[in-house]
Amino acid sequence: MNNQVYAIILAGGSGSRLWPLSRQNLPKQFLALDGEFSLLKTTINRLMPTIGEKNVLIVTQEALAKGEAYHALLPYQSLYEPIGRNTAPAIAIAAAYLMAEGKDPVMVVLPADHVIKDEAGFRKHLDTAIQAAQSGKLVTFGIQPTRPDTGFGYIKAHQVDDAQVHQVERFTEKPNLTTAQAFLKEGGYYWNSGMFVWRASVILAEIQRYLPAVYQIVQAILAETHAGTSFQKSLEKHFAAMPSISIDYGVLEKSDKVSLIPCDIGWNDVGSWQAVHEISNKDENGNALQGNVIAVDCKNSLIRAEKRLVAAIGVEDLCVIETADAVLISKSDQTQRVREVVDALQEKGATEHVYHTKVNRPWGSYTVLEEDPQGFKLKRIEVAPGARLSLQSHRQRSEHWVVVSGTATVTNGEEVITVYKNQSTYIPIGTKHRLENLGKEPLHIVEIQVGDYLGEDDIQRYEDNYGR
Repeated sequence: MNNQVYAIILAGGSGSRLWPLSRQNLPKQFLALDGEFSLLKTTINRLMPTIGEKNVLIVTQEALAKGEAYHALLPYQSLYEPIGRNTAPAIAIAAAYLMAEGKDPVMVVLPADHVIKDEAGFRKHLDTAIQAAQSGKLVTFGIQPTRPDTGFGYIKAHQVDDAQVHQVERFTEKPNLTTAQAFLKEGGYYWNSGMFVWRASVILAEIQRYLPAVYQIVQAILAETHAGTSFQKSLEKHFAAMPSISIDYGVLEKSDKVSLIPCDIGWNDVGSWQAVHEISNKDENGNALQGNVIAVDCKNSLIRAEKRLVAAIGVEDLCVIETADAVLISKSDQTQRVREVVDALQEKGATEHVYHTKVNRPWGSYTVLEEDPQGFKLKRIEVAPGARLSLQSHRQRSEHWVVVSGTATVTNGEEVITVYKNQSTYIPIGTKHRLENLGKEPLHIVEIQVGDYLGEDDIQRYEDNYGR
């Protein structure tokens, strides 16, 4: 394990192309799409033993870190962006954070949501990249293209002698089909994987040279940090002023320090449900079936059931994704258009693209069982042992709580009471209240909300263990 190497995991994406499983409040990097672990956890696991967990730094959205992704991030160092500003600012603050700690390590910058089948091959290339980065190179991993794909950026590079690290000539944004076909025919072109390796001081110097507006804000953050403010607090104050720009466009396309390592490692950016079908285990008819699925005479289809039985007969080249509150049906070659559905949901003011019916929280979870426009909502709430919700109140709703298992400690105004199984309590509108589980078993309650407005934003917090 190399203590002079840090993994910087970029985990702030929205994952909208994998709706309805991926939602704004819990995007794809925190979901298990290909096995037991989430994509984030799998990304970290494949770095072992080259980089240990103590040298992992995750850059993500503040809303995710304090919401549904809270427990996924707990074991690691994290920086929280108050607003998304693309990859250049994210990488800049990560490099500055490490430098502020008195370090100048090699940074292995990885998206949190990619799949790599040949992990041994990846680690071999990673060792080569780390050595090159120590000499001042900006190293990127180029994926050997298998088809003229128009969904990726391309990098042209040429080999110098027998070196494993190639010299980059130019970057090309996502091309049209004719151009992509010409690239494959010519050779020397690679897909841009978005995986990079470089020393912290080197990338900061290049950001200073090519993105002075980003560098200036980084210096403002560092100045306040050196004066005694925490790096995260300084980041929250200045980050919104960052321009939104990718590291590729802002730095790598201009720098003369960029090198490329060609890779054939079973890489997939999992950018669509068709891509999920490609990486999944399939039956003899090419079907990837996940969950409670019955497929009769189906071919080359991805059918995934999260809650209910899904039965399909005679379908071919389809992706069918079922969740508790939405079902997606798409031709396999049309799944890149899922973003259009998400855009439509956003335009109509819906919530199915924002969160699931079951929502994870730092203290446990809640599941919406039913919601009626006449003014009531029914929830199932689970509070983990030793956990507590914030001390809060609501302006437009009252709440009725029925304990179905465990024991609840309830703050209701000036009173603190214990509510046992099969007992209930009532929280009037505007009353300060809190729910706690002081026991050793999970607490389960049924909550009935009644009011003119039942949105999750009708909440005023007075105390909170999780910094919300």
